[in-house]
Amino acid sequence: MRLAVIIGSTRRGRFGPTVAHWLTQQAAKQFEIDLVDLVTAHLPDTLPDTDDATPQEVRQLGARLAAADAFAVVTPEINRSFPAPLKTALDWYYEEWHAKPVAIVSYGREDGGCYATAQLRQVFTELHAVTIRNTVALPCYWEQFTADGGWPKPSAGYEATAKLMLDQLVWWAEVLRDARNRHPYQP
Repeated sequence: MRLAVIIGSTRRGRFGPTVAHWLTQQAAKQFEIDLVDLVTAHLPDTLPDTDDATPQEVRQLGARLAAADAFAVVTPEINRSFPAPLKTALDWYYEEWHAKPVAIVSYGREDGGCYATAQLRQVFTELHAVTIRNTVALPCYWEQFTADGGWPKPSAGYEATAKLMLDQLVWWAEVLRDARNRHPYQP
């Protein structure tokens, strides 16, 4: 099964790649990984009119998303929401999300990004995707560095939370893939 791990932040000095690389190490036990970094995807900021041609960058990422059986979104919480580049990336696509499961890994201050997660659930519902019940929330993530600069500290306990989320993601990915193969999804 193929998992697209999406780094939702494009901010300079962002923490998202650290979290995404940690998550891919956890998920590689169960999935083939496609790491999607919105910085290098180069999606246009402006969405087209219905008659406009689709930009090449959008077509390229669209093919990668369409090939995925599941998604994991790594997002910070900014002003009680998720970043604008992530929303733009979600809005460029529609069918690519249909009937596929989405896991959310959020990070932020004391709440660990729960507001960003709640809003992403609403958006993915509109896109006909299924968000996984269990998430990984990383509150005050900057406190979890080891003395030698590694992340996260083994005592953080994130691996157990990630395993539970990924096990649920595998289940949903298999069920939904089989259902899409038997009967194509119609919104």
